[in-house]
Amino acid sequence: MRRLIRPVPLAVAACVAALSVGACAYNEALGRNQLLIVDDAALQQQADAAWAQTLRTQPVSRDAALNTRVRTVGGRVVEAAGLTGRGWEYAVFVSDKPNAFVLPSGKIGVTTSLLSLVRNDDQLAAVLGHEVGHVVAQHAAERYSSTALTSIGIQAAQGVAGDYGQAVGALGGFGAQLGVLLPFSRQHELEADRLGVDYMVRAGYRASESIALWRLMAAQRQTNTPEFASTHPSDSTRIAQLEAYIRERGYS
Repeated sequence: MRRLIRPVPLAVAACVAALSVGACAYNEALGRNQLLIVDDAALQQQADAAWAQTLRTQPVSRDAALNTRVRTVGGRVVEAAGLTGRGWEYAVFVSDKPNAFVLPSGKIGVTTSLLSLVRNDDQLAAVLGHEVGHVVAQHAAERYSSTALTSIGIQAAQGVAGDYGQAVGALGGFGAQLGVLLPFSRQHELEADRLGVDYMVRAGYRASESIALWRLMAAQRQTNTPEFASTHPSDSTRIAQLEAYIRERGYS
């Protein structure tokens, strides 16, 4: 007798829905509800451990001028975002790749290549504003929650599918990656862009330099991953949405 797997989507939906009840929270900065089964505080220990490991394993620049620049611009942006109560730490990492990252516990890393790329403090403020925007938006907690719920749903589907479990797991993981996790990350990036513009403007920097920054990033990028398979929006999408947002807000 042929085994049917049609009930799998219902099983996944039921499992995820049961775990999701009561986990929605409204984020005023984003103007939308978030599905959160953890918050930033729950990720504090993991974030601090990741930061300590990165400091141990990656080359850190001791250039006083670079570190002072990042701390000064970062401090202004953090104050503009209303997050001065958090113990912020900054580090400059020696790397030939222009990059920056943030951890929910208030740690920001910037590479020497990025600092060489940006042409003024306004563009650096755009980078740091974007990273602070991720923290205000609780994107790390939302990402963690989404990934955990997706994983639980796939495990439930494998259990219901019986002999088809391995195939469902493989296809489900691939489908979740392209259909849920990656697009969700692109949404986070665009939200952080908008929040970052707000914070850099409040800190006294020029919003238009955020567009100049992404044009610089686009010009130096060597590979172009298709947007549908990338965790970040394309440069053209990012620039177009920033231009529209800056016009809407009346920034210069």
